[in-house]
Amino acid sequence: MKYPIDEKFMIDCFEALVHAPSPVSYYVEVNPVVERFAEMLGHSVTYDNKHTAYITLEGEDGSKTVMLGAHLDTIGMMVRRIDEDGMIRVRQLGGMNFYSAEGETVTVHTRDGKKYTGLLACQSHSTHVFDDARSLPRDEVNMIISLDEKVRSREDVKALGIRHGDIISVAPRFQYTPSGYLKSRFIDDKAGVACILSMVKYLKDHQLKPKYRTILAFPHYEEIGHGGAYVPLEVSEFVAVDIGLIGPDYDGNEYAVSICAKDNSTPYDYELTTRLIHQAQKAECDYAVDIFYRYGTDANASWKAGNDLKAAALGMACYCSHGMERTHVQGLNNTVNLLLGYVLDI
Repeated sequence: MKYPIDEKFMIDCFEALVHAPSPVSYYVEVNPVVERFAEMLGHSVTYDNKHTAYITLEGEDGSKTVMLGAHLDTIGMMVRRIDEDGMIRVRQLGGMNFYSAEGETVTVHTRDGKKYTGLLACQSHSTHVFDDARSLPRDEVNMIISLDEKVRSREDVKALGIRHGDIISVAPRFQYTPSGYLKSRFIDDKAGVACILSMVKYLKDHQLKPKYRTILAFPHYEEIGHGGAYVPLEVSEFVAVDIGLIGPDYDGNEYAVSICAKDNSTPYDYELTTRLIHQAQKAECDYAVDIFYRYGTDANASWKAGNDLKAAALGMACYCSHGMERTHVQGLNNTVNLLLGYVLDI
């Protein structure tokens, strides 16, 4: 059966999440957004010492505990140096694609809560001025941030309160088209979080419980590989909800939910992955099964950390990962349907 999903709630949820900046390790603005949605859905949020947010759903059968996880952290940057002329040099947090982000508005978040916008540019920023403006590699060596402030020296920048190690977020540029396309940075993985919360809303609206006790986890360090390293001891299955990929080797597309059979380093649990495929069929999902390259999930991290559990991964496929990403509402809809099929285990 196909589950009717509240698409407006799902897109509104994504928009609220994506406008709360959360580069790797910066949880202070997005966790309260999760709390707000949890309260709206009749649940509370707890945290571990890594500031992973958890929502726990009691099940019809308490004999086992399963977990769904979608990461709240995004790619971003940190201040690594302030040049003599006031330009800021960066270190990336996660796999930044500077070629995609060049020319974007960014925000520097200081430790005392101030915010300053700026322009992310190549140091050879103009074809009218620099012979290598088109050829210079866009990387940590050559990218700069020019603050939207009247600063001309390192001292001017430091007077604003900006220091090494300050977090830098990138403007998401959220768009939702009349034809149902979602275009935004950080669909990876704010859309995954929105899908899980939309699943919770469906359960609430239809007065349903998951078959088993279900923990929903929203970590902050997936983009650098250890977001899901800690898993509560009682969890026996962990399904990561993350983006799927689109490319020559893949069957996935923007309208379907992708089930990941293997990522860059490991196949996922055979029985659990097979069960997800069967649930996708029962829920009448448009789905694809793929093997992903240069890709990992929090479920992978949980295995590498030695947790004793079954692991699997699924999610909506999107174009241009780690850039200006795009997917379709049908892909999110199919993802929520598969999540409902999994937790209800009908």
